[in-house]
Amino acid sequence: MITARRHLTPETRLAAATQLQDQILACVRREHPSTIAAYVPVGTEPGGSDLPEFLAAHARVLLPILLPDGDLDWVAYEGPSSLIEGPRGLREPTGPRLGVTTIESADLILVPALAVDRRGIRLGRGGGSYDRALARLISDIPGGRRLVVALLHDGELIDHVPAEPHDQPVDAVITPSGGFRLRPATEWTK
Repeated sequence: MITARRHLTPETRLAAATQLQDQILACVRREHPSTIAAYVPVGTEPGGSDLPEFLAAHARVLLPILLPDGDLDWVAYEGPSSLIEGPRGLREPTGPRLGVTTIESADLILVPALAVDRRGIRLGRGGGSYDRALARLISDIPGGRRLVVALLHDGELIDHVPAEPHDQPVDAVITPSGGFRLRPATEWTK
C-alpha cells in the first residue's frame, strides 16, 4: 500500500485531495458536527496538507499529538501557523494539550489509514495509537460510538486486512471517487 502511494504523481495526489475534500464536505453537511477530530496529512496521506484549515471552516477541529508512549493527546487547531514538526515526520499543533480523552468530545473523527477492509478493520502504520484513541469512544451515543471515518485513496478499500484483538473498526470510509461508504453489519454500501 505504501509503495502504491509513493507511485502517485503530485498531480494525482492533488486531484484526489480536492475530490476527497468535496466528499468530506458532503459528510460534514450531512452530520453537522460541532467538533471534528482529524489529523494533518503528511507525504502521500489522503486529504491534502490543508485538511485542518478546510475542516476549521465548518467546525472546531482537534488534532493529535503523538505521546512518547504512542498514545494520542489532542489540541484545538488554531491555524496553519500553529503547526510544528513532531516525531516521525508528523505535523502537530501547538497550544494547550487537552488530554487523551478529549477525542470523546468529537462528533466526527477522521482517521488516517493505509487500507480498510469490508469489515471496517483499518490498516495503520503499526503503532496502535489510533486503536487506543478509538477504544475510548464507547459511549451512550446510539450505536455506541461517534462516527469514525477513514480517509483513503481510491483502491484502498480492500477485501481483507489482518486484524488483532485490539484493532478498532471504523464506521465508514471516504475515497475520492467512491465517496462516503458506511459500514453496515455485513458489508459496505454507498
